[in-house]
Amino acid sequence: MRKEHKILLVIIIIAFIVRIIFSFLFPVRWWDETVYADLGYELSRDPFDYSFGHGWSDFVPDGMWPKAGFRAPLLPYTLSVFYFLKLDFLIDLLIPFIGTLSVLFVFILGKKLFNEKVGFYSASFLAVLPLHAYYSGRILTDVFSTFFVLLAFVSFWKGYEENNNKFKVLFGFFLALTLLARYTALWIIPVFLIYFLVRDKGLRFLKDKHLWLAVLVFFITLLPWLFYSFYEYGSVFGAFVHGSKAASYWGGVQSWTFFFEYWWLIFSVLGIVFVLAFVYILYKKELAKKEVYLLLIWIFFFFGMAMLMPHKEHRFLLPIIPAMCVICGFFIDRTKCYKRLILASIVILLILSLFFGFYYDYRKSYTESNFCFLQGNKFLKNIKDGLVITDESPIVYYYTKKETHFYPNPWNLSSLESLVEENYPYKEVYIFFTDVDMPLAEEKNIKIKKDLDNFDRFFNCLNKTIIYKYKLL
Repeated sequence: MRKEHKILLVIIIIAFIVRIIFSFLFPVRWWDETVYADLGYELSRDPFDYSFGHGWSDFVPDGMWPKAGFRAPLLPYTLSVFYFLKLDFLIDLLIPFIGTLSVLFVFILGKKLFNEKVGFYSASFLAVLPLHAYYSGRILTDVFSTFFVLLAFVSFWKGYEENNNKFKVLFGFFLALTLLARYTALWIIPVFLIYFLVRDKGLRFLKDKHLWLAVLVFFITLLPWLFYSFYEYGSVFGAFVHGSKAASYWGGVQSWTFFFEYWWLIFSVLGIVFVLAFVYILYKKELAKKEVYLLLIWIFFFFGMAMLMPHKEHRFLLPIIPAMCVICGFFIDRTKCYKRLILASIVILLILSLFFGFYYDYRKSYTESNFCFLQGNKFLKNIKDGLVITDESPIVYYYTKKETHFYPNPWNLSSLESLVEENYPYKEVYIFFTDVDMPLAEEKNIKIKKDLDNFDRFFNCLNKTIIYKYKLL
């Protein structure tokens, strides 16, 4: 084995170990994680029914329930294969594995665009970048879709710059998968058009018949989802429209400066290196290189679109992380003095950020509240049958596979009684209260708990998770 291959193997092994560690960092799955997993479980039983209403639900306002089209389908359908083959115990390893593959493809992208050293530097950065490692431990679409973004860019370069006709067509397929993995991939598509216009200074690229084949493959790949959208929403773009509306359901609105305010938490020291790299590119007039401006168009266009979104989260910038790693790798490769020292310093600072981030999240995750929440779910899983009324429907269903229903909204005991007696008169009904997402520092939650204390406590863990047995008042 060549020395270079050994180095790459070590980087990949380190990346995988880091991501496996983060996959066990979180004792309780987030809401979105359990929604994707629950959808995968239901699809394994009926692959043609992509909706809620199977004993659990996501939060779907605006009269859209039980439509699930606002959730990009590729991850749930991928998870359904694991459930169908009875390999669901491997689901926790899927995103860490995908995240590790992304490290490999960042190496390939850096090598293709520049040289092997840039590939090594880029892969080293991504391997220990806290944001990517953190979300590689979550069953979410961010790292998953970023992998397909990488496949799209690698195939694009091999196809339209190395003139490989097979990859020209594959580009359309991977771009469609990117969109099916996460709808914000719509912000990636214009990047290639802008690149063509800058490179050709005109529309000459439209004469390439393989580009039109790629467009055809793109729409053929999307065809099942377009049919679903038409059937469910009455429009071939209905699912995408629902997705854009759903972006306003949760999390509120953040300032356009959000990503600058949390620059260090998102990028760590890599953000500083990227700024220096960009200054270097401008100073050395490297901007004219097509490899460079492809990456910068990728970064700045996507970043600009993310800034315009009302709701923002750190993870929303993951699709530009590979491009930033390659730009930083390119910059380090151009460094004439102390190259190894600079590279080692960056990697060490990333590892330190990784360690402190892990320690902070470990302290935040392994709490009495989370322990009691899991114990309560374990208790419910072992009862014969019944309805669980909870404010955590997808999470409780993920752990128990028991039918759930949300608390009445607005809350009061009369509405609770009406809900049960009108819809579930012959079921054993349990009411699940937890302070995980219903902290008792809030007056509303104190009132709910006080009302629920009218019922018998069926399970109690440190007064943090309580299961009540419903009886007619």
